[in-house]
Amino acid sequence: MSVVIEKAVAALAEKMPNGFSSTAKFVIKDEGSIIVDSDGVRAGDDEADVTLTASAETFQGLLDGSVNPTAAFMMGKLKVDGAMGLAMQLGAALS
Repeated sequence: MSVVIEKAVAALAEKMPNGFSSTAKFVIKDEGSIIVDSDGVRAGDDEADVTLTASAETFQGLLDGSVNPTAAFMMGKLKVDGAMGLAMQLGAALS
């Protein structure tokens, strides 16, 4: 597992200590992927209800609050596959 994924798992676990009611996957380009579900946050590539894909730089900005999830999506820096309503819930959880 890459250092980027390890740090992202730790940061997401801090922001979402109770996990997520559905299954979400964060794909960090050229690094790997993270699953967030009712069991918590972990590195993994499971099937998910919604998948968010971004560069490591964009993902870091989402985590530290310097990048707005909606703005990143509108600018094409954040790709969403699956349930848009779940993606919006994740965006609110990251803010």
